[in-house]
Amino acid sequence: MVMSLMPPFYQAAAGAVCSVPSLLGCTAVAFCIAQLYSSAMETPREQTIETLLVSVNRLIRSAVQSTGNTTSAAVWRTLGILETDEPLRLGELATASRVAQPTMTRLVAGMLADGLISRSVDPDDSRGQLIELTEAGRERLASWRSTLTSTVGPLFTDLTDDDWDVLHHAANLIAQRTRTTPNGTEIPA
Repeated sequence: MVMSLMPPFYQAAAGAVCSVPSLLGCTAVAFCIAQLYSSAMETPREQTIETLLVSVNRLIRSAVQSTGNTTSAAVWRTLGILETDEPLRLGELATASRVAQPTMTRLVAGMLADGLISRSVDPDDSRGQLIELTEAGRERLASWRSTLTSTVGPLFTDLTDDDWDVLHHAANLIAQRTRTTPNGTEIPA
């Protein structure tokens, strides 16, 4: 009876998950819906990965806000890509940085003006240009990373040596799994 009052999708979903007869009433339906919900929930490992992603994102956002630096995250991301996967054509760089090509054109213009990158003719296709990191860009990126590190450092001052060992191990595991760029080249250690 109660199942017949439910929208068809929920009837089908509850029926697929739960074989409790609908004549048992609301409790059975609630049980079936709870079973359906819990079967769609993440595993503990998926929850750990989600927690890691969300926490790292919050940590970076907090650190960036604390520095007062107004440089776009897209600039830092692009410099980081060029550090590990240089030189790249504009379209490749846009794809790797997850921005549209017109956006990358504007980013490149600004980074060129700031001396962070350089452009040269692609030896394989004279119509194309290759973009690469300059020494000034490499230094600016290293300085930015150092600033971020010192900004978040105080959050970790109370960790024990065992906590640091865990963090060190986790950081190494993550680094090993993120050492390739979208183009498949290895990031230097």
